[in-house]
Amino acid sequence: MNTYRLIEKEDNLAVKKLIQAVFEEYDAPREGTVFADPEMEDLHGLFERAEKAVFWLAEEDGNILGCCGVYPTSGLPSGLAELVKLYLDAGARGKGIGKTLMEKCIASAQDMAYEGLYLESIPLFGQAVSLYEKVGFRRLSKPLGDSGHFSCSIWMLKDL
Repeated sequence: MNTYRLIEKEDNLAVKKLIQAVFEEYDAPREGTVFADPEMEDLHGLFERAEKAVFWLAEEDGNILGCCGVYPTSGLPSGLAELVKLYLDAGARGKGIGKTLMEKCIASAQDMAYEGLYLESIPLFGQAVSLYEKVGFRRLSKPLGDSGHFSCSIWMLKDL
C-alpha cells in the first residue's frame, strides 16, 4: 500500500539517489538540470525555508517510490509557482503514482493561492510530458523564471 507524505530531513539522501538514478537510467543531461543543483543535498531544508512550497513523497514499506513538489522559483511571473522534481523509481511507473503526486501538488498549489503552475522538462522524459498534457499543462514557446536549467527545452503551464 502506497502512502503519500511530505518530505522529512531523513529522506534527503534517498530522494537525491532516486532523482539521480532516473537521470542515469535515461542518460539525461547532468549539467543544466536538477541533477547538478546544489540544493539536491538538502531538499527538505530547501522546501521548509521557502514560503508557499511543498514537496510530496510516495512511499511503500519505507522505500521512496517517487517525489514531486511546488516551489516559488525565482523570476516567475506573479501568481505562478513551479511544479518541480516529479520523478519515479522505474518499478513505480505506470501505476498512477506519478499522477497522484501531481494531483497532490496541484491541490497544494491551489491551497497556497497560486494561479498557475509552470514546469520544465526534456524530450527524454516523454512519458512525464504526456502525463503533464493529460492533466492540463500546455506547451510554451519559451521558458519562464530563472531556474538555471539550460538543458531543458520543454516548458509548460497549467492554469489553476
